Amino acid sequence: MIRASRPALACCLLLFAAAASTGAGRAATPGPAAALECDLLFSGGRVVDGTGAPWFRADVCVAGDRIAAVGQLGAARARRRIDAAKLVITPGFIDMLGQSEYNVLVDNRAASKITQGITTEITGEGSSIAPLDQRLIDESREVFAHYGVKPEWKTLREYWRAFAKAAPALNLGTFVGAGGLRSMVVGDGERAATPGELQAMEREVALAMEDGAFGVSTSLQYVPDRFASTAEIVALAKVAARYGGSYITHQRSESYAIDASLDEVFHIAREAGLPAQIYHLKVACRGMWGQMPHVLARLSAARAEGLDVSANQYPWTAGQNGLDATLPLWVREGGVKKMVERLRDPAVRARVRAELRRDDHGWENQYQCAGGGRGLLIASVVDPALERYEGQTVAEIARAEGKDPVDAIMDLVVADQGRTTNINFIMDEQDVRAALASPLVSLGTDAAGMAEDGIFSQERSHPRAWASTARILGRYVRDEKLLTLEEAVRKMTSLPASRLGLASRGILRPGLAADLVAFDPEAVREVSTYASPLHYSQGFPYVAVNGQLVIDGGRITTARPGRPLLGPGYVPRP
Repeated sequence: MIRASRPALACCLLLFAAAASTGAGRAATPGPAAALECDLLFSGGRVVDGTGAPWFRADVCVAGDRIAAVGQLGAARARRRIDAAKLVITPGFIDMLGQSEYNVLVDNRAASKITQGITTEITGEGSSIAPLDQRLIDESREVFAHYGVKPEWKTLREYWRAFAKAAPALNLGTFVGAGGLRSMVVGDGERAATPGELQAMEREVALAMEDGAFGVSTSLQYVPDRFASTAEIVALAKVAARYGGSYITHQRSESYAIDASLDEVFHIAREAGLPAQIYHLKVACRGMWGQMPHVLARLSAARAEGLDVSANQYPWTAGQNGLDATLPLWVREGGVKKMVERLRDPAVRARVRAELRRDDHGWENQYQCAGGGRGLLIASVVDPALERYEGQTVAEIARAEGKDPVDAIMDLVVADQGRTTNINFIMDEQDVRAALASPLVSLGTDAAGMAEDGIFSQERSHPRAWASTARILGRYVRDEKLLTLEEAVRKMTSLPASRLGLASRGILRPGLAADLVAFDPEAVREVSTYASPLHYSQGFPYVAVNGQLVIDGGRITTARPGRPLLGPGYVPRP
C-alpha cells in the first residue's frame, strides 16, 4: 500500500523541480549497468518521463515493483527483455475520475482501463463505495443480485479488505462522498442538516480520512448532494483539510449558472483552506457553447489569487448519467421510490412535460441542453425486458411508440426504477479542445472499467470508458497536434499525481513505482464509438502495474497486482 503524506508531497515537488533542471530527463543509473538485475527491461524506447520534459531514448529496468534504473543499460541482466525501439515508454496513466470501485469486485481485470494504459483510478464522486449503512445496501439489492457482489463492508477500511481479496489489475484510491454521507445521516429529502446531523457527517469524514480517503467529494447536480448548502460542504471540507485532504466536485452547474457555481468552488477552497478540483470540466449546454475560454480564465484568476484549484476532463462531446437526471429536481427529491410514485401521477407528468419543454435557464435542463430527445441516447438498462431500447435515442423511441419524447423518458425511468443511463450530446468540440489545451486540466474518464466479454459485455457504455487516453494520444496529439506528446503525458501522469500527493507515481524515475505504459505512437487509436462502444483501444502492447505486466503483447495477462492507494490522513490499525 502507498500512503500519501505531506513529506511525500514535498518529495514529489522536489522531483518535479529536478525534472525542470538541465539534463533532468536523463535519470542517473545507480552503479554500473552490468551489476543490474532486472525482472523486466524495456530496451531502447523513447522515454517520456511525465514531467513535460522532452523525450529521450533509454532503457528502463524494473526490479520487483520499482523502477530500478533508466539509461543506457545494455550490459544489465534481465529475465525479460522487450525491444521498445518503436515504442514510447511513460508512467502509468492516472484517471482522476474513475468509477470502477464496485466493478473491480465483479471483474477484477478492469479491462477497458488497462488496455488504454490506465494503471491507477481515483474514485468516489459524490457517493463513494463507503461508508454504507444497511438502508443503502438494501436499496441496491437488485443491482447486487444482478452482478453477484453484495457489500461485506460498511467502512472504507473494510472495503479495502474486499478490494485486496478481489485482487484487481489496477491501483485504486477514493474520496469520501458527501452525498452518500448526507443520504445516510439526513436522508434524500430537501432540507438542511441539523447541527447534530452535521456533526455526525463530520465524524464520518474524519473516519474515512483515517481509513485512507484523499478528501471529500460532492456531486451537486444530483440528489441528495444538491440539497447541501455551501456552508455544509465547507464544514465537511474543513475536516478533510485537517488531515491534509482536498475537495473535488461535480459542480452545481455546468451550464447557465456556471459562474455562480465556480464562485462556490472557489469559496469552499478559500474557507476550508484546501486544494479543490472540478470533475469533468465542461460547458454542458448548447446555449452556452463557446464559454470554455471564460471558464479557464476564471480558474487561472483564482490561482492568481492563491487558490489551489484545477480540473479534470474526458475528451468527448457527450456525457453520460442516469436518465432520471433529465427530470426536474423536485421529481427526484426523496429518492427513487418517491420519484417513481410521482411519475405515475398524470398531473405530475403534465407538469414535467411543461418544464422540460420550457428553456427558462432556471435549472440544469439536460433535455433542452441536449437539443431534445435527439440528443439523448439510451446507453444501458438493468431490466432485461428493456434491452431493446439500448442504442436508440429518446426521439427514436418516442417516434416508434407514438408518444411524446418526455413521456418516453418518464416511462423508461419508471420501468427501470431509475437505473437507465443515457449518453447526452451537450458539449461543443471547440470547448473540449480548449480544456484539453489547458495546463490545469488532467485526465478523468468518469467511467468504470468494462470488458468485451463477461457480464459487462452485456451492457452498452460510453466510449470514454474504453478509449479516452487513445483519443488524446492518437487524435489530439498525433493527428491534430493540439498538444505535444510530452504535455499530453504530463496531464495524464504527474499532474494528477501532484494533485493527490502521490509521490511514488506519475513520474518515470528510479525508485518510484513501476507503473508503466509502452505504446506505439503511430498505431495508438480509439476503436470504441458511441454506436459500438465495446472495443478495446489499439496500440498499447505493454502495460505494467507495480512491476507486473497486465498487458503483454497486446493481451490481458493473469497478473492482478493492483493496490489500494491511501490518502494523507491514513492511520494504520491492527
